[in-house]
Amino acid sequence: MFNNNNKTILVTGCAGFIGSNFVPYFLDKYPNYNLVNIDLLTYAGDLENLKECETNPRYKFIKGDICNRELVEFIFTEYDINGVIHFAAESHVDNSIKNPGVFVQTNVNGTFTLIDVARAYWMNKPFEYKTEYNNCRFHHISTDEVYGTLNETDLFTESTPYAPNSPYSASKASSDMIVRSYQETYGLNTVITNCSNNYGPKQHDEKLIPTIIRKALSNQNIPIYGDGKNIRDWLYVLDHCKGIDVVYHTGITGETYNIGGRNERTNLQIVNTICEILDQKCPINKNTQITNNKLQSYKDLITFVEDRAGHDRRYAIDASKLENELGWKADENFDTGIVKTIEWYLKKYGK
Repeated sequence: MFNNNNKTILVTGCAGFIGSNFVPYFLDKYPNYNLVNIDLLTYAGDLENLKECETNPRYKFIKGDICNRELVEFIFTEYDINGVIHFAAESHVDNSIKNPGVFVQTNVNGTFTLIDVARAYWMNKPFEYKTEYNNCRFHHISTDEVYGTLNETDLFTESTPYAPNSPYSASKASSDMIVRSYQETYGLNTVITNCSNNYGPKQHDEKLIPTIIRKALSNQNIPIYGDGKNIRDWLYVLDHCKGIDVVYHTGITGETYNIGGRNERTNLQIVNTICEILDQKCPINKNTQITNNKLQSYKDLITFVEDRAGHDRRYAIDASKLENELGWKADENFDTGIVKTIEWYLKKYGK
């Protein structure tokens, strides 16, 4: 238990990339909340990401599995949970192709366990909350990948039909539908946010942008799938955290909100931009890791590799609903955000 009268929110998976940016932001902004973070610390979770929160008296970390109903029930009772912000998910698309079962277990069954425990703890019966938990909210964090792939001009909106193409996106689409059903069937106060590709500090080393930076600095080939022309809409992670905050507090029950950065880039544009910035900040001729004197730029390390199975060609989000109805706006564009990101990784890698 916490030694205060604050409301306590359960956050899940917050040793991962987005959650570990969200927790310090949220604790700093809202002194009237406690946060309990449950995370299994699988490959993407790292408590180093939350070092700055360890001594905060309003923060508690619990190592555990969201599929473990007994544990989730204990957390609700022990900490009197008044809200859930659900980040926890297996999220690496390549891994979902090799091992889809883990994704179904965590993303589908884990979401079901969490929301079903929340319903039982907060509600007397369908559409009747217990007085002390009136309108406690379950906020589910999802992805634009549930919508499938786009042509060259359209944008994903909240009304775009679901058409997931990978085991990862199918598992996230399934979890979205479970959350929707609990609002429709039981009257649970739910909101869903679907975000575009996040980037920024604390991202797992195997993701695209950290991989480009890491490989470049260590004089290894920088692998780019296919022809490098796959397009993603990039969202700076702190802007995503602010969007989650806005939706959790002011979003309309039962609604979905897309969070996107309006920063479409091909993978080739991404890798070229990063290499150009690295050429300035850590010139290749001064990098002691580089032994090949023929390299003029980090761009010389770019290598095209066989495309990923089921690789969606283009994602792009229309965030107008969130901007117009709730007043959110991204603070970073890609040009400012990528510089902050690279500077963080240069510190991490000791450059």
